[in-house]
Amino acid sequence: MGILSSSSHMQSNQRQPMSEINTTPLVDVMLVLLVIFIITAPLLQHAVSINLPQASNQPLLEKPEVVSLSLDEAGNIYWNDKLLSKPAFVQQLKLTKINSTSSEMHLRADAQTRYQLIAEVISEIQNSGIHKLSFVTLPNQN
Repeated sequence: MGILSSSSHMQSNQRQPMSEINTTPLVDVMLVLLVIFIITAPLLQHAVSINLPQASNQPLLEKPEVVSLSLDEAGNIYWNDKLLSKPAFVQQLKLTKINSTSSEMHLRADAQTRYQLIAEVISEIQNSGIHKLSFVTLPNQN
């Protein structure tokens, strides 16, 4: 009977959950990270001491010219909200390229504008030498 009682006692101990946490792996990982940090920290602070020259300068105040180009459903071209004919638009592109090399165009086209007109306008912009062209759209309302 003594054997039965001790074996039943062992079975009841095995069913209980373990209440201790083994922290040895955590300590090992933290020590490795500490060693890596100790080795790399001096490398991050290593800098060359340089005596830089002093000079006075003015900040660049010239902002690039931003042109808002709009195309409506009827095919009309608007340059900064001013209606232009197609020949006047081409002439204005040439003047913009001559006056400023940092011109930027924002193209806003109506959703119903013919693709052919948009392609022609983009082609004229590229031919004029302006390389900064942005398309203005509205975000999805999903």
